[in-house]
Amino acid sequence: MAKLILVRHGQSTWNASNRFSGWVDIPLNHVGRQEAMQGAKKISPYQIDLCFTSLLVRALETAAICLTECDGACGGKSPVFKHDPNDPNWHGWDNYSGDKSEEIPIFMSPALDERHYGDLQGFNKAEMVQKVGKDIVYQWRRSFSVRPPGGESLEDTATRTIPFFQNPILPYLKQGDSVLVCAHGNSLRSIIMYLDHLSQQEVENLELATGVPIVYDIDEDGKVTEKIVLN
Repeated sequence: MAKLILVRHGQSTWNASNRFSGWVDIPLNHVGRQEAMQGAKKISPYQIDLCFTSLLVRALETAAICLTECDGACGGKSPVFKHDPNDPNWHGWDNYSGDKSEEIPIFMSPALDERHYGDLQGFNKAEMVQKVGKDIVYQWRRSFSVRPPGGESLEDTATRTIPFFQNPILPYLKQGDSVLVCAHGNSLRSIIMYLDHLSQQEVENLELATGVPIVYDIDEDGKVTEKIVLN
């Protein structure tokens, strides 16, 4: 049975200071790196075949830590970040003739980026509550269809994350490969909404802890047969 392992990145410097991050490229802090290492230990019983992440460094760092501190999960393989050869900034970083059976490919995509928080990015969340009110900030953060000023709603985010999950991630799972996805609170909320068949109202209450793996068993038809949260 293929495993789909979802991990929200560890705590970032802006998570710690309660600021809206969105597409701002914020790294993990010390706590976040420790959370990622704990997540790596929790997924060590599972064999991972490949990984997908966003383009943001907090997700990339989490993926790298999960795949280098995971004991048996990597089976002695080395994680390799795979770059798009059509990218004009690509320098042939993974252009080598090594043994592919010795690597765990990490594929990066903007489809898995955090939702864009627009004009809120960089602002302290508590201060924004004081400025515009708790109910408005709640709608910006938790609702399915309400957009923050200049940003994306969760519904907008789902229009890129769910098709990306359906292809290319799901075909790997259907063929029996186990997949690690390291991404963000909202990009993963939208994927979990799809997997768990959550309503728009139910997804409002879905909160993902940083660094905590969620493991799905996926059958050959792409259906979820079991879900475990590795708290």
